[in-house]
Amino acid sequence: MPLPPLLSRVLGAATGSFRDAIHVSLGLFRVMVPIIITVKILAELDLIRYLALPLEPVMRLVGLPPDLGLAWATGMAVNIYSGLLVFASLMTSMEPLSGAQATVFATMMLIAHSLPVEGRIAQQCGVRMMPQLAIRIVCAIVCGFVLHRVYSATGWLADPATMLWEPRRVEPGLVPWGLNELRNLFSLFWVIFALMLFKRALDHFDVTPLLNAALRPVLRLLGIGPNAATITVVGMCMGIIYGSGLIIREVNKGTLDRHDVFCSITLMGLAHALIEDTLLMVLIGGDISATLGGRLLFALLFVAVIGRLTPRRTSPAAARSA
Repeated sequence: MPLPPLLSRVLGAATGSFRDAIHVSLGLFRVMVPIIITVKILAELDLIRYLALPLEPVMRLVGLPPDLGLAWATGMAVNIYSGLLVFASLMTSMEPLSGAQATVFATMMLIAHSLPVEGRIAQQCGVRMMPQLAIRIVCAIVCGFVLHRVYSATGWLADPATMLWEPRRVEPGLVPWGLNELRNLFSLFWVIFALMLFKRALDHFDVTPLLNAALRPVLRLLGIGPNAATITVVGMCMGIIYGSGLIIREVNKGTLDRHDVFCSITLMGLAHALIEDTLLMVLIGGDISATLGGRLLFALLFVAVIGRLTPRRTSPAAARSA
């Protein structure tokens, strides 16, 4: 007995989305797993702390205690949660931070974290890895310096910061660590599947053209074409890994040109996971005016400038699909 047409379409969309999610996830996992293992080895050998030594002058430049360089180095080398674990442990032996200092640190961490994984994923999208890492680190420092000067000049957020959250600690040992990473990868797959299904639903109900039309004026200023509009918004709201997964799929289909990919990845690198990560930083004392508003404004202005300075080179596949 044949299935009803509506149920058949739903099952077809779910099946297609599941296949797309498997394809995208395997590509991401091939990048993420070796880096996760490498970073774990460096952490076990206590080598990450050496990354903090060059950051001491940077911390002073942005008005932060030099010891916080270790927390930021950990966040850049591993992920945002590991950086916050180090941050929380340092707080027990340091003078309390002001709200301004907590906000500066939080904003810099939001702009530059998980660089090996996210940089390699950006490379999978066709963007050079090292320039992307340099952009994120330099922009984090510049944004932190600007915030520090504004807070110093105005006295804004001079009261002590209140830390309301401490990251969940993983039990010591390789087995708990491995199980935790497997859970993270498993969760990532289902989020990607949901995004693929959501994207199909947007296309089916002709919502994607409406979103593109609404976003086109803003994205045009940033040098991002309409084909990348929805994907860029997804990456900014959900996270660069999820947005990159969609970009990899569209690049393979030939619907995005190189300029759009570069601007989209750069924007997502500077301002992504706008809800989850921003709330996380509010809980350690970061002020939302900078961790969300200031970071997003800085990212938009930066990409608007760099998007106009970089030439648009349309790929043959993208030109054929236009």
